[in-house]
Amino acid sequence: MNTDFSDLSIMQMSDSFFPTGLYTMSNGLETLFDEKQIQTVDQIEELITTIISYQLGPADCVALSNSYDFAKSNDVDKVIQCDKMLYSMKLVKESRDAMCRSGSQMIKCVKSFTNNNFLDLYYKEISKSNTPATHPIVIAVCSSILGIEKEKAAMMLLYGFTVSTIGAALRLGLIDHIQSQQILHNLKPHMVSTIEKFMSTSIENMWQFAPEYDLVQMTHEQKFSKMFIT
Repeated sequence: MNTDFSDLSIMQMSDSFFPTGLYTMSNGLETLFDEKQIQTVDQIEELITTIISYQLGPADCVALSNSYDFAKSNDVDKVIQCDKMLYSMKLVKESRDAMCRSGSQMIKCVKSFTNNNFLDLYYKEISKSNTPATHPIVIAVCSSILGIEKEKAAMMLLYGFTVSTIGAALRLGLIDHIQSQQILHNLKPHMVSTIEKFMSTSIENMWQFAPEYDLVQMTHEQKFSKMFIT
């Protein structure tokens, strides 16, 4: 029997059934909707494209790529370094905390059905508050253990973010189900090209620059009433 279950692991971890809480995040879309700055399908697609280009690609994907390699070489100190560097770059507390909650939930779930010494070691450091457990780093560690290729792990990260934002748009009444699938399909080339662009970038060259998006997230953080965590 074929014992390569990596493709099934990808489907398992990227499914909305997997308890990471991504469905609770609008990634700033709720604020833009409330302030009537986004009202069309094209604007939603442009928002996601911008965030992938200027935050998730040069920061989250780079951190994921490097931590994946360090996990493969069983270097937990370097994984923790990547974790802390990515955490320090996230300027908005609400988003930063949500990213760590998703990471913590993912590693708890994977640990419940996977026995691995490196996973136990990294989880122990998280439990001792020695590392923040950011979602991209946890995806990298879990993927390396489950035999998922690095590029596919990054794809899982971008796909999860995209579906989370599109799902928020759907629940806010901005789009319907058909339009949501059209947006997801249109963004496939951009996700692939972003991964190809940043997979070989060193952790020292990680960056992000989307100040207007950060301001949107800060505005959401201060809202009295909201449907979504971010």
